[in-house]
Amino acid sequence: MLNQDTFTLVDPTNGNLAFKLFSFTGNNCFDHLQRHNYFSIIWIKKGAGKAKVDFSEYDFDKDTIFCFTPYQPFMIQETSEIEGVVLNFHPDFFCIFRHQQEVACNGILFNNIYNPPYVKVDEIAKQTFELILTQMRLELQTVALAQYEQLVSYLKIFLITASRLKVSQQPQATQDFADKKEPFILQNLKDYIELHFKTKHSASDYADMLNITPKALAKITKTHFNKTLTDLISERIIIEAKRDLYLTNKSVKEIAHDLGYDDEYYFSRFFKNNADVSPQIYRETVGFARAVA
Repeated sequence: MLNQDTFTLVDPTNGNLAFKLFSFTGNNCFDHLQRHNYFSIIWIKKGAGKAKVDFSEYDFDKDTIFCFTPYQPFMIQETSEIEGVVLNFHPDFFCIFRHQQEVACNGILFNNIYNPPYVKVDEIAKQTFELILTQMRLELQTVALAQYEQLVSYLKIFLITASRLKVSQQPQATQDFADKKEPFILQNLKDYIELHFKTKHSASDYADMLNITPKALAKITKTHFNKTLTDLISERIIIEAKRDLYLTNKSVKEIAHDLGYDDEYYFSRFFKNNADVSPQIYRETVGFARAVA
């Protein structure tokens, strides 16, 4: 259930959600599949459970922050009652792509296909987050000069703090198998996907490049990323497509061609199957490009 601690800003130009901050008890808000046209940051302060995100499932306990991008599917199941805080913001309120150099959260908190979409909160970060949230609540209670700008400043500090925290935790994730052969293969796989995702869309292409059987590569990928290789390739393509739909005025046909699809309609079906909305609807509800078209 929602607490009274709920603050919402609406974009006056279109009536859509711009920014929202609220507290919750229980998982009523998240016990069914979620697909929002805005970013969601969910801080689980108490409780434990399982989060289903995209193609994977993740166990969590208290002091875990989840970060979800627009239209990324997720739901949360609790094993003990959860409590926490949610920050929602639309890309028109703050665009992580356009402010990457300032905040650097894209590819760390959001849009990282190789790492889990969460970060554990330590005691020092907890104090920082609580202070930022308090300032946000104070700012939201009174309409004042440059309110949006002030909230964006607080949001940036929150995102930077969370990004630094996650970066500091990532080396631990690889330490357990540092002496094995798999990390070398996985790093090459990540490099190859980044280099070739626009032209090579099948799992067998990457197995050939790595000189490994598709079955063996599939096992390694599932073990370390909790996803299939096809999932990884598809997610990387969708991230790029969303970025182009958001930041550019390219037509869907142009974007499809840039991503290696000769058939615009096949690409549109592929996008909808993975994002749950068509490229055009995504652009209309999320894309910055509509504002400058």
